[in-house]
Amino acid sequence: MTALHRFPVKSCSGEELDAAEVEPWGLAGDRHWMLVDPSGETVTARAHPRMLLMRPRLSGDGLVVSAPERADLDDLEVATPQGPLTDVTVFGRAPFAAALADDSAHAWFSDLLDTPVRLVHADDPRRRHANPAYAGPNVPMAFADGYPLNVGSLASLAELNRLIAEGPRAAEGGLEMVRFRPNLVVDGEAPWAEDGWRRIRVGEVVFRVVKGCDRCAVPATDHRTAERFKEPTATLARHRRWDGAVWFGVQLVPDSPATGAVLRVGDEVEVLEAEVAPDGPPR
Repeated sequence: MTALHRFPVKSCSGEELDAAEVEPWGLAGDRHWMLVDPSGETVTARAHPRMLLMRPRLSGDGLVVSAPERADLDDLEVATPQGPLTDVTVFGRAPFAAALADDSAHAWFSDLLDTPVRLVHADDPRRRHANPAYAGPNVPMAFADGYPLNVGSLASLAELNRLIAEGPRAAEGGLEMVRFRPNLVVDGEAPWAEDGWRRIRVGEVVFRVVKGCDRCAVPATDHRTAERFKEPTATLARHRRWDGAVWFGVQLVPDSPATGAVLRVGDEVEVLEAEVAPDGPPR
């Protein structure tokens, strides 16, 4: 494994780590905070690309967020809330309860985005579950889109960049992996081999590979400027389009041990079960 990424606030900038503990709902501290609109629905960089410029980091008992684009704005310091709870949703799916941060956090983010938002915390990820059709029953979730972890392959990224370079928007190529916001980055396999993975071991942890990752507009957004482009969506649509979506990377559920083990950059990645990569969406 060549890199580990944690994203403390959903859709904001992430942290690159040397090591991270695995919990049943993903990497410790990953996507445990989220912005929601007044109705409780998630607010993401799909609609607000500038979220990618916000830089959150976990502190001892909470969160610190900076906004480099706003020199007039002090860093936000937020204590981990103990309540009250409010119902929230992620892309209109079943509502679940999350803890509200204090009013100063809501005001800080609302000022930055120029729209009313609230900051919430996944105080108990067991209240939300991944889709059992793919993940199996009762897989807990914090605020990731659909499944506990995501993995990206450098071999697949290199192939994608090669395809972009051959197309009409070659200048938009040379993409970095962070555009796809994976938790784990791996190397050494053939491009798209991960489509056929079913179980892998990374260090001490065995993961089930439960589904491919269908992609939204976020990978087409420059994480340094928040400018949105056509790539990689256009090239993925030519080469990796199935079921009305474009696909890059695969989703993981920790299998054993599901909690307490530590992943480290440099850990060996072993494919335990695989099929021939499908000519269609992964899983």
